[in-house]
Order: sequence, then structure tokens, then C-alpha cells
Amino acid sequence: MACIDKDGNITRSAELMMLAALEPNDAETIIKECGLAPFRVRSGLRELEKVGLIQMKDNLYQITPLGIEKLEGKQVL
Repeated sequence: MACIDKDGNITRSAELMMLAALEPNDAETIIKECGLAPFRVRSGLRELEKVGLIQMKDNLYQITPLGIEKLEGKQVL
């Protein structure tokens, strides 16, 4: 996984995406805030959603409580 390393830690790109999703945002806004390539953000958002660290509702992404724990450095995966 590109957003989670082999030890279960989030990568820097995942951290940037999750921080951009602290408030509900669409993919384009997250791309702008992260400064990463659009294809990387879109695939990262799908990956983070799949593992439950962010969720999408009404075409907006937002970090989940599990994602917040992960940002705080707790091992949750």
C-alpha cells in the first residue's frame, strides 16, 4: 500500500491527505491542499477509505475517528 507502510504506519502523503480531510472536502480541494499529483491523491483517498481512515459522504471526504487516532500516532491497523 502506498499510504500505509509494512509496519502499519501512515506515509507522509497519507498524512497530508488526512489532514486535508479534517473538514469535509472534495478531491480537488484535497489535491490542492496536499500539493501531490492528482492520480496519487485519488488512489490514496480510495486506499484510505478502504481501510477506514477516511470516509466519503455526499462526494466529500472526511477523516474518521480511526483516522484521527492514526494521526495521533496510535497503532490502529
